[in-house]
Amino acid sequence: MKATANRLASVQEYYFSRKLREVAQMIKAGHPVINMGIGSPDLQPHPKVIESLRQALNHPKAHMYQSYQGIPELRAAISSFYKKHYNVDLDYQNEVLPLMGSKEGIMHISMAFLNPGDQVLIPNPGYPTYASVTQLMEAEVVLYDLEAQTRWQPDFKSLEAMDTSKVKIMWLNYPHMPTGADAKIETFDRLIAWAKERDILLVNDNPYSFVLTQKPQSILSRPGAKEVTVELNSLSKSFNMAGWRVGMLSGKAAVLKEVLKVKSNMDSGMFYGLQQGAIAALEMSPDWFSKLNEIYQRRRSRMEELANKLGVKIEPESVGLFLWAKLPEKNLDSEAFIDKILQEQHVFITPGTIFGNGGAGYIRFSLCVPETTIEEAIKRFES
Repeated sequence: MKATANRLASVQEYYFSRKLREVAQMIKAGHPVINMGIGSPDLQPHPKVIESLRQALNHPKAHMYQSYQGIPELRAAISSFYKKHYNVDLDYQNEVLPLMGSKEGIMHISMAFLNPGDQVLIPNPGYPTYASVTQLMEAEVVLYDLEAQTRWQPDFKSLEAMDTSKVKIMWLNYPHMPTGADAKIETFDRLIAWAKERDILLVNDNPYSFVLTQKPQSILSRPGAKEVTVELNSLSKSFNMAGWRVGMLSGKAAVLKEVLKVKSNMDSGMFYGLQQGAIAALEMSPDWFSKLNEIYQRRRSRMEELANKLGVKIEPESVGLFLWAKLPEKNLDSEAFIDKILQEQHVFITPGTIFGNGGAGYIRFSLCVPETTIEEAIKRFES
């Protein structure tokens, strides 16, 4: 076989792809592994969402190619959703672009704007895909550190001192994964002003804004945001639709126009039924989120009990679908820590180091686990 592209030397197979294969092999061998690692919601979408999908199957054009920009009704539903929940006005014709999952959007945006040698600011710790896609584009990863003492907000003194002449994109992710740090209005406002001065595209990745938060926030609600900012969002976490692969990119129209050039050469439109199901989801009342969060709050309480059994300390005031926990010893290796638990108690937890060296000394629990399963895990540490 001929040699692969040089760009593949910069990345490895996604951690969860490798680790879940190991977990699957353990289960096949008869070990009852409890998976507390991945954030794949185990709850069901609302019945209206399923029914909308079912009814859409009989539409005369349901099985044809669809618009690269999504049907107008979906774009209008996204616009209404942003107005209702974030108080953001979006022109559904030019400022909304449905995606087949927000993860794909990271690739689309990067392909549209990055050349080899460009620099990209990426949070540390942060979602690994930001760095891997940047490297696939042969651009340079420049980490900006987030630390517990500043509640995982950017260090603006460091940002101000940075040479950003080659920086094209800055990735944000608030509410933050993996730490659970919530969005802060003052952070958004300072970043918008900072990016304007330096002509940097801000991209906020915002899939967790309805999970255990006091109030959903969007960076697009801030003055001047649309001049330099776009936002990724997703139905995966807030609507239990991870496998549907429905996301969206919203904000600066000129940016979306360029992203569409990439997207329209990579897919042939989203299945009509999925779009109709997405519309039904976006029209859910606030009660949907309240009921979902009641479940997650109960799970969080039980997960905190498990954390106490392990001797780890949960990050206070965190939000979102995960719990970020500090290991009891400063220099304890998080991968070795979770591997020992996996082998001895057959419980899989995510090591913080997969999110960058800023995650050293931490582990991450997923709340996508039923209470009864969490209770079973607790029992395994009592015997």
